Amino acid sequence: MTATIGAPVVAGARWDPPAAIAVRGTVLVLPGRGEHAGVYDRFGRRIAADGYAVRSATPETVPSLAADAAGPVVLAGSDTGALHALAVAAAHPSLFAGVIAAGVATGDAADLGWDAELEARTACPTHQARLTGDTGFRRGALSLPVAANLLAPAPVTVPVLVLHGEADTVSPVAAARRIAAGLPKAELATVRDGRHDVLNDATHRTVAAHVVQWLERLRADSGATPILTVHKH
Repeated sequence: MTATIGAPVVAGARWDPPAAIAVRGTVLVLPGRGEHAGVYDRFGRRIAADGYAVRSATPETVPSLAADAAGPVVLAGSDTGALHALAVAAAHPSLFAGVIAAGVATGDAADLGWDAELEARTACPTHQARLTGDTGFRRGALSLPVAANLLAPAPVTVPVLVLHGEADTVSPVAAARRIAAGLPKAELATVRDGRHDVLNDATHRTVAAHVVQWLERLRADSGATPILTVHKH
């Protein structure tokens, strides 16, 4: 295949906190290759339950959504969505308090059959069933190359949470380590046995909980200084 995946094409989904909870901030989600906003329903509902408004977006709609959103505003992207999030944050640093980059795509593309792609994406049987029965999901998209301009280093100055599965065969974890090392305010969190769709993998509860903790840190301190410290004796 020679086509190149560009921006995600589906936007408009939203997940709001319960009416009794004041909005603590906004997370704008950028889907990755083959995905649409609905793929992140489970993630969106969980983050919203803790007080954060969650909205799906495209790179083109992000600035206008951020301007009208309750702050702090954070970009969250998976696969190529993570690259878009980093690029948009670099272009509009004053609009965003931070970036969550999950399963960051690399320049490598593998020609996977559907069964192999499903296994590479997630070990979660619920999410596997979701993708298998989802007519809006585009199978085979992980085999398409990433746009070269997205792979250029972006000077992101806001805090970045890099989330990556240690068993990711689509984007090996070594690439995430390099990306995190090149960002001035990055924190790398790797998931044991985690696969490519780290926000929707078998450990999605743990990942979502870590995201909420990071959002709380960012809300309390623009440098995302840890609030709780675990001491081992």
